[in-house]
Amino acid sequence: MCVLDFISTPAACQLARDVEALGFGSIFLPEGAGKESFSQAAAMLSATDRIVVGTAIANIHIRDAVAAEAAARALHAMYPDRFVLGLGVSHPQQVEGRLSLNYGKPLSAMRSYLERMDAVPSFIDEEAGRPPRLLAALGPKMIELSGRVADGAIPYLVLPEQTAHTREIVGPDALVVSEVGVTLGDDAATNLRRSHAHLSVYDGLENYRASWRRQGFDDTDFVPGGSDRLAEALVGLGPDGAKAALDAHLDAGADHVIAQVLGDELASDPRPGLERLAAVLGLSAR
Repeated sequence: MCVLDFISTPAACQLARDVEALGFGSIFLPEGAGKESFSQAAAMLSATDRIVVGTAIANIHIRDAVAAEAAARALHAMYPDRFVLGLGVSHPQQVEGRLSLNYGKPLSAMRSYLERMDAVPSFIDEEAGRPPRLLAALGPKMIELSGRVADGAIPYLVLPEQTAHTREIVGPDALVVSEVGVTLGDDAATNLRRSHAHLSVYDGLENYRASWRRQGFDDTDFVPGGSDRLAEALVGLGPDGAKAALDAHLDAGADHVIAQVLGDELASDPRPGLERLAAVLGLSAR
């Protein structure tokens, strides 16, 4: 997963080429501070040859469902089997605070959005069909929805046990694409600091706190940046810890794992860490 808000679109295309050259199979784009994920995905697909580009996640509150479906089908038609549409409800703080939109009930909002997407006429890019559609899903009801009316789920900031629970709910045929934060620093203190900085973006959001409570954590873990227990459990620390974390989610039933390399800042260039991770995973440069 790569945050693109802090670099230009041409620079993002070069980043995609570099990630592809390292041997990684996918690159997933969040949609947070400003960059629009469909246009970014189109640019990166056009700049690369084989890598899969996905949205993780595209915010359903900032674009009409019909426009989202039509755009997804267009990308799938232009780049067959290389685009994955990840959708999510985001957070009240962003939707109502930054965007001044109505957040509503997450499950109802997602169900309605998917129904409107499905109502787009089949003749729109009929030959290509539509790409895989995944939902950012933490709670059991959203996970169930992702397996029943979408193609699977994207668990985020979860333990391997939650990936296994997600697999159990969605069944054997749905996709489970888990995100795992990893740090590739040179010492334990640097890796733990980066993990805490990563969690500081999320520790005040109630949907993540509720998810972590279901996974066995409690309010003592929700200090700014998260407790050491939380930071060490959710993030793969150091080269060996990174590989172990990624393997654990695959062993738990994930079809694919998104590695989010954490630097000292959100704007940090992920390539040095990705180069180290590629070596640890034994990927072949292309």
